[in-house]
Amino acid sequence: MSRLYQESHRALQDEFGTRKLADRVEAFVCLAEFSKEAKQFIENLDFFFLSTVDSRGRPTVSYKGGDVGFVRITDSKTLIFPIYNGNGMYYSAGNIQENSEVGLLFMSFEKPHRIRVQGKAQLNKESKYTDLFPGSEMVVTVALSEFWQNCPRYIHKYQKVRQSKNVPDAAGKFPLATWKRIDGIQDVLSAGDQRLASEAGLITAEEWQLKVESGADDASA
Repeated sequence: MSRLYQESHRALQDEFGTRKLADRVEAFVCLAEFSKEAKQFIENLDFFFLSTVDSRGRPTVSYKGGDVGFVRITDSKTLIFPIYNGNGMYYSAGNIQENSEVGLLFMSFEKPHRIRVQGKAQLNKESKYTDLFPGSEMVVTVALSEFWQNCPRYIHKYQKVRQSKNVPDAAGKFPLATWKRIDGIQDVLSAGDQRLASEAGLITAEEWQLKVESGADDASA
C-alpha cells in the first residue's frame, strides 16, 4: 500500500502512464525517519515554507525564517521550530490547533535542492520549549509521517543578500516592525509598541506600501 498516493493521484498516473514510475520514486525516496543527510540539510537552512489547513479545509502556505538552525530535528521522528512575533493573526498556529496535518518545504536556492516533510503538528507554549528559541512565542513540534527529496530540476539559482533585521538576537530582542508605525493601527497595538512607534515616527499605510513596493531597507525592519 502506498504512503503517498490516493485514488486521485492514481487516476492521473494511469492517465499519463506513470504509475510504475511513481511507485519506484516512492520506494526510493519516501522515508519514515529523518536521515543524517536530511537532518544536516534542514538544520543548515534559515527559512522554509509551512502549509496548514483550516477547519473549513482551506489550505494556506506561509514563509518561516530565522537564524540558520532555527529548525531542529530532535530525533529521527521529530522536528521543532519556533513561532516568532508576527502580525497578530496567528493564522498558521490557529490552523494547527484545528487540524494537526502540516506540510513543510525545505529548499536551497544556492545549491538547488529540496525536501518535503509531512507530519502532525502540536503547539507548545511552555517555557521549556520557548527558552530553546529566545524571542519565540510558541514552538511547534512536528511528528514525522514521511519525508522525501524532490528533484531540483526547476529550482532557479539565487544567492542570499543579507539576513533579515527582524530575526531575534541571542537575547530574544528584535526591532519594531515598520508596519506597526502605521497611524491607522495605533489604537490596537500594545502600549509598548505604541511608544516605540511614536518614538520612531508614525507613517501612513500608503507610505508603508511604497516602502514595500520599492524594496526599501526599512520596509520590513
